[in-house]
Amino acid sequence: MNAPAEIATPFVFTDNAAAKVADLIAEEGNPDLKLRVFVTGGGCSGFQYGFTFDEIANEDDSAYTKNGVTLLIDPMSYQYLVGAEIDYVESIEGSQFTIKNPNASSTCGCGSSFSA
Repeated sequence: MNAPAEIATPFVFTDNAAAKVADLIAEEGNPDLKLRVFVTGGGCSGFQYGFTFDEIANEDDSAYTKNGVTLLIDPMSYQYLVGAEIDYVESIEGSQFTIKNPNASSTCGCGSSFSA
């Protein structure tokens, strides 16, 4: 099984997001963890974003490393994330990973789902 090819990213993975992922990985005590960003059907607008940690990179994943953190995206999700910005935002409403996606024709009020 081959490791996924590391690509030049067609999206933005901010320093804030990379730093938060690094902090979370350090808390878990498992340096093999990678952040997987994915798109699934559902949510109030048709598609929704998801984030999870994964130790395994699939052969068809796209991988991007920033500041020592590896981001994984599967082929189906990749097409929806081209041009997007993945960020980590801390505000009065709370702290969360966010995706600003120019490909979304509409988004829901909470920002966690979209339609293409």
